[in-house]
Amino acid sequence: MSYKNYPMVSRVVFGRGCFNQLGDIISPQRLNSTAPFIFLVDDVFKGNPDLTARVPLAYNDQLIYISADHEPKTSQIDELVEQIILTHKDRPSGIIGIGGGTVLDIAKAVSIMLTNEGEAKDYQGWDLVKTPAIYHVGIPTISGTGAEVSRTTVLTGPSKKLGINSDYTPFDQVILDPELTFGVPKDQWFYTGMDCYIHCVESLNGTFLNAFSQSYGEKAFELCKEIFLTNTLTEKESQDKLMMASWHGGMSIAYSQVGVAHAMSYGLSYVLGTKHGIGNCIVFDHLEEFYPEGVKLFKEMKTKHNIQLPLGICSQLSEDEINTMIDVALGLEPLWENAIGKNWKQSITRERLKELYQKM
Repeated sequence: MSYKNYPMVSRVVFGRGCFNQLGDIISPQRLNSTAPFIFLVDDVFKGNPDLTARVPLAYNDQLIYISADHEPKTSQIDELVEQIILTHKDRPSGIIGIGGGTVLDIAKAVSIMLTNEGEAKDYQGWDLVKTPAIYHVGIPTISGTGAEVSRTTVLTGPSKKLGINSDYTPFDQVILDPELTFGVPKDQWFYTGMDCYIHCVESLNGTFLNAFSQSYGEKAFELCKEIFLTNTLTEKESQDKLMMASWHGGMSIAYSQVGVAHAMSYGLSYVLGTKHGIGNCIVFDHLEEFYPEGVKLFKEMKTKHNIQLPLGICSQLSEDEINTMIDVALGLEPLWENAIGKNWKQSITRERLKELYQKM
């Protein structure tokens, strides 16, 4: 039997205020004075000197603001890569992503596409990238997605929603500074935190489970229960622990896989543009038959934090749109195999998925 030889983030720094070390960390990676660092920064920080004034720009480095209002698209990656190539005569020294899962995924994808020919859509799938990416750094400003640690980038392409899953995708360096998560709106904090919680539930209940993924998943699961169900933590403790839950939750799926909620959420996102975290929550709310204990706890967390999920988002969809959702969800075969087992096609029918989508 052959086991997956999994690439991990090679360097990570954790601690409140460690963002200030960014300049020292990246300077040895600068190729020369004309090879810039490109900083991709979530545009919520536009006009926020607390963060932007601390970005260590030098020489002809470039800061590009990225909107996280929509899930990343393959066409957006191609446009960014073209913009960078046309603006700078030298290949960049590195790509630094500062933001939530969307910005981190964009940073990973851009760093890959600067060294690989063709378009981003050509690399949607598993192990299609042949040339190592340029140096890339991930700095999360919201916790839960696990994008800082995963070997995938979630991208919506012309025909499917599927990440670039490759050994060259993970960041070379991650900076985990819980202070950067200050001021995240409550609903967004909840939805992104639940992305982490759902990673754990799907990993721990999956057929791919092993001691490696279980050890990370159980730790993240316990942290999520502490953060979202108790009143014992200060805000700082909660920020620190959610950042670590996100890391462990991402690691829990590294050596296993996610499941039903993620597969169906990809369908919602492809057709409706539903953002990943809230999409997972909308789907997971209806998955008692697959994850009874996990969904029960999720509903407790939702009640405790007074979260109202959108209702009836699929009620006005045409037959064609529902079918497209089902096609996208069914295309994610490793997720279904993890959730149900090798014979998943016998029980996961189009009719069953249609019934589930129509409840949402």
